[in-house]
Amino acid sequence: MTLKMNKALILIIDDEPQIRKLLKIILESNNYEVVQAAAGKEGLLKAANHPPELILLDIGLPDKSGHEILKELREWYNKPIIILSVQDNESDIVNALDVGATDYITKPFRTGELLARIRSAIRSSQNINLDETIITCGDLKIDLIARTVKKNDEIVKFTSTEYNLLALFAKNEEKVLTHQFILKEVWGIGYQTETQYLRVFVAQLRKKIEENPNNPRHIVTESGVGYRFS
Repeated sequence: MTLKMNKALILIIDDEPQIRKLLKIILESNNYEVVQAAAGKEGLLKAANHPPELILLDIGLPDKSGHEILKELREWYNKPIIILSVQDNESDIVNALDVGATDYITKPFRTGELLARIRSAIRSSQNINLDETIITCGDLKIDLIARTVKKNDEIVKFTSTEYNLLALFAKNEEKVLTHQFILKEVWGIGYQTETQYLRVFVAQLRKKIEENPNNPRHIVTESGVGYRFS
């Protein structure tokens, strides 16, 4: 008897038949198993019956908005949810990320980028370790207990706020964090509109951890949305 390796199951919730067909072809040809739903309620039912490894969720659905579906899913589903959004719809993207989306990709999407985002989201989900006290990100090593940061094995000094911001990024590696979320987590709920605070501190962090602060590798800007830590 030949043993068959389990393929990662991905649920597509999108009302456009052409998009579902395209995604199914792309994913199945890259060794994923695919389940589809054309509406929000159908998607919720399929997610509950056979919880997938990842969900691709369209914002514009015929019966319920993608935001509502996302909120309902996040009451129990803790694996990655990637939002599919039309180009330049920043407010939808920001709202979805704040509610609990893992990432987003805009339509029309490039196949390579879509697959890379999916692989990254699944890998991060599988590697979560709540007891992890040392986070290694390339040339950076962040010790959450000692509150120290090393770059290429040399200690880098940070202010308390700079450290808190870097630690937040590192704990959410490869996840897009919105401006509002970062401001709330680091400065408090009253600072959610103070985006200039964030720009200043991100610039300071980049000077300390990036080889080239003008072309950052670790703290990447997601235009109009927030930042992604790689």
